Amino acid sequence: MLNTLNSSTDTIAAIATPPGTGAIAVIRISGPEAFSVADRVFFSRKGNTGTAATHSALFGVIRSAEAVVDEVLALVMRGPNSFTGEDTVEFSCHGSPFIQNAIMNLLLARGARAAQPGEFTMRAFMNRKLDLAQAEAVADVIAADSAASHELAMKQMRGGFSKEIHALREKLIHFASLLELELDFAEEDVEFADRSQLIGLIDETVAHIRKLSDSFEQGNVIKSGIPVAIAGKPNVGKSTLLNLILNEERAIVSDIAGTTRDTIEEEIFLGGIKYRFIDTAGIRETTDTIEKIGVGRSLEKISEARVIIYLFDPGETQPDELQKILDEITAIKSGQKHILIPVANKADKYNQDYLNDLFSPVPDVIFISAKEHKGINELFSRITGESSHAGLGTQDIILTNARHKESLDHTAEALNNARTGLTSGLATDLVAIEIRSALMHLGSITGEITTDDLLESIFTRFCIGK
Repeated sequence: MLNTLNSSTDTIAAIATPPGTGAIAVIRISGPEAFSVADRVFFSRKGNTGTAATHSALFGVIRSAEAVVDEVLALVMRGPNSFTGEDTVEFSCHGSPFIQNAIMNLLLARGARAAQPGEFTMRAFMNRKLDLAQAEAVADVIAADSAASHELAMKQMRGGFSKEIHALREKLIHFASLLELELDFAEEDVEFADRSQLIGLIDETVAHIRKLSDSFEQGNVIKSGIPVAIAGKPNVGKSTLLNLILNEERAIVSDIAGTTRDTIEEEIFLGGIKYRFIDTAGIRETTDTIEKIGVGRSLEKISEARVIIYLFDPGETQPDELQKILDEITAIKSGQKHILIPVANKADKYNQDYLNDLFSPVPDVIFISAKEHKGINELFSRITGESSHAGLGTQDIILTNARHKESLDHTAEALNNARTGLTSGLATDLVAIEIRSALMHLGSITGEITTDDLLESIFTRFCIGK
């Protein structure tokens, strides 16, 4: 597989649009023989792809022998000014699966090879059109399903994260070169690298790396969706609230307590960020075996949620009882970052001034009526506002890739080992080994240092045609 991916002498072709029927489909060809392969099947009154100007389009037909397969538009891109850095042709044809397969079969018969998953992006990386972090961001851009996750992926694809890594490496390389120079003059016992400056640089670099690494949690939340658990006792309106949020009858609503026996999860988008709302089973003591399982799962979802809406009936809950429950939820989270929003449902049944006065000891209670559709916008505003305040926006560089986090953590570990060696008088060659290790881990993020196994692991996860 990897030998195939590394072969830049082949001309490859693939259908670049999703399988199925559509208005149009795109078939991509890239490689040294892209134009000659294309011109064996494509015919236009305006000339052929081999003589066309780069980044120009030609209208023509695809022929099989004398039969016309389809009328197409051919986009010509000459290397190195293309995505892959190679000569590239993209045919826009009609979206019939028969037409797509017929054109692909013709291209394969005329000298192209079927591309492997991720092979176009691999070539972009090998031809230095993208570094490895940017190449991985291509997959994230394709998979982005919210404005926030799209923004993070675009920042990485445009090189924002890579610039941070390059800057860190350049500083370390300078001092590493001085340490290496000392090793060359070991017999003369000279120091070219100021130890105090190197320790200061290590401290500064480790602090920056920790900030980037710690951002992975929030990046992963934005990428996967912020989990919002709707918790509370049975029959307080959790399912009614979920249905209102989703604007559909997703959960069963009944006056019978304990109707929801398991968690129900659905996604919506608020302010460009994906939220995963989870309706949990009512939390109470029960002898019902199935309901007990549901309650256990509810507590598990609460422990995993980033936002917890605690829904209660203000007519059946006293302020001190509410505060105790909120404290218990906070204890379940055990120091994890979270947003806890107490919400009084069925507020339409009571006088608002009375409710405000009664629950004044408990801060930030929101009063709603899920049945009457009242107070929901205030709840949404609290969720999105608190999320932004808690650092769930997309400012600065935010990590979304587990491989990058692992590499950064290894970098910090190597640098801390180097610092310990410097302060304890460890031999220069041993300190240099730790600095080299840190540089290797940083370089693996952007692809300045790679292994065949790493490249295969990354690019084979891409879709065919990308």
